[in-house]
Amino acid sequence: QVQLVESGGGLVQPGGSLRLSCAVSGIMFSIYNMDWFRQAPEKARELVATITVDDSTHYTDSAKGRFTISRDNAERMVYLQMNSLKPEDTAVYYCRASTDYRVYWGQGTHITVSS
Repeated sequence: QVQLVESGGGLVQPGGSLRLSCAVSGIMFSIYNMDWFRQAPEKARELVATITVDDSTHYTDSAKGRFTISRDNAERMVYLQMNSLKPEDTAVYYCRASTDYRVYWGQGTHITVSS
C-alpha cells in the first residue's frame, strides 16, 4: 500500500536548522506533486512548500528565503530544508503526494523551535 513516512523532526533552538525527509512507497512517485504542510497547535493546517512533477517550487510567504523543498525521484524522497527557524515554525509537518485524482498523506513529524 501507499506509505509516506516523515522523519527529521525534533527540538531545535531559534535560528537553527533541520532537514525533514519524506520516504514514499507504493505509488509511481515521479508523477505526483509533493507538498509539505504544517499544523501548529490550535491552528489550521497550512501549505508550506510545493514541488511539482516538473520540479517547479512554491513557498508560503513565511517560508520564502528560509525553507527549500527538493525531491529525488530515483530515491523516492522529498526533503524540506529549514533554516533560520523561528518559534512560529513550531508545528507538526506533513508530507503530501497528489495528482488531480489521488491524494496521500503522511502521519507527520513534530518540530519544536524553542530555547
